[in-house]
Amino acid sequence: MSRTLLEVAMEIYELVLEMKLLERRLTLYEEKYGVLSEDFYRAYTAGELEHYDDYDETRADFSRWKGIYETWQRRKAAYTSQLQHRELSDTLRIQPAY
Repeated sequence: MSRTLLEVAMEIYELVLEMKLLERRLTLYEEKYGVLSEDFYRAYTAGELEHYDDYDETRADFSRWKGIYETWQRRKAAYTSQLQHRELSDTLRIQPAY
């Protein structure tokens, strides 16, 4: 069963909404810890932040932050993949001006 242009556009739109919600959550951690998520993730996955494991709040925050960032990365990859197979003009959501 092939999907209609509207279905594809809605899926891309939903990915954008999800990414924006995730970005808002990432911003909270970025502001709290003073680094961008990309830099945190690189350091965390390289094991550079292991000494923070002794602190319960930080350990919990870092685990959540990592999960949110990985989810954002997956949504971004799906968005990019879908957009590569479509014309941008077919996916734009044009709203009437009031």
